[in-house]
Amino acid sequence: MQAEVLAGELPVQAQKTVEAAVPRFAVIVPTLNAGPAWHDWLAALAQQDSRPQRVLVIDSSSNDDTVAEARAAGHETHVIARSTFNHGATRQLAAHLMHDVDVLVYMTQDAILAAPDALRMLVAGFRDPTLGAAYGRQLPRPGATPIEAHARLFNYPACSHRVPASEATTWGIKAPFLSNSFSAYRRAALLAVGGFPSHTIQSEDMFAGARLLQGGWDLAYVAESPVYHSHDYDVRQEFQRYFDIGVFHSNESWIRDSFGHARGEGLKFVRSEMRHLLRNGPAQIPAACMHTAAKVLGFALGLRQQRLPQTLRRRLSMQKYFWDAPVPEPVAEPQAELPRVRSA
Repeated sequence: MQAEVLAGELPVQAQKTVEAAVPRFAVIVPTLNAGPAWHDWLAALAQQDSRPQRVLVIDSSSNDDTVAEARAAGHETHVIARSTFNHGATRQLAAHLMHDVDVLVYMTQDAILAAPDALRMLVAGFRDPTLGAAYGRQLPRPGATPIEAHARLFNYPACSHRVPASEATTWGIKAPFLSNSFSAYRRAALLAVGGFPSHTIQSEDMFAGARLLQGGWDLAYVAESPVYHSHDYDVRQEFQRYFDIGVFHSNESWIRDSFGHARGEGLKFVRSEMRHLLRNGPAQIPAACMHTAAKVLGFALGLRQQRLPQTLRRRLSMQKYFWDAPVPEPVAEPQAELPRVRSA
């Protein structure tokens, strides 16, 4: 059996060849008390055959050793007050801090790179000057439940695809889909369309994807670039998550107005899930039905959140900090920043 070769063990010439094949890129990860899994995250990054020019850990004042371990691994850290974190504004801050790279790879602390060429495969597509953003495949984490695993297998299939800006409306609401757990953005394009929103409950990735498509940039799904990332939500958490998704679409209704609605994707998901569970976990079918009901009810209430009192909105939400935090000022864009001209 051929021995595994880590990126740091590649011959110098081979490493230079790999690095020349991809644009200059940075890896950015917001963190908060990353815990024991942080060791796996750092180890998987160290094993990549294409090294990022910079790695930024933007930490929300963790109480554990997250920052110390990142610094020990040689990565840059930027600590912010926990109360100032926002899914959009914090990532926008990172985009401005990483001013000397072409591509920004955003990850979450629980998304573990699943192959040594994952970063290279994700970033390589940016040699095409029409690509604005791309996201990789998410695989179920080891030990995932059948319900948890199906969600990843359905939403992140084995075949890559591309969403040309000129065909975006034919894809419906799936067109601007990206993932904040593992996605990459052409920095100049991201800033040219206004970047991430300064105050959003979640789905800052879809917001940016929609703006990029409207700006004429293509999006891509790169199935050859995998991470392990999934969640075993209970019914209450599923409701809260979809309530927050509904809140996002209530606040950013222009996205559904521009790209359309789900067009039957929910029904396709349920049918696929039932087939998957019949083969892999029939005992979980009742639980899956409860999860589906929680999603539908949560999303419907989230869409109507403006009719609800603030105290109830906070109780129904998973992202409770959002309802307590003041609306941050947008991060100012550098005046010298000129967007890259997109070829016709």
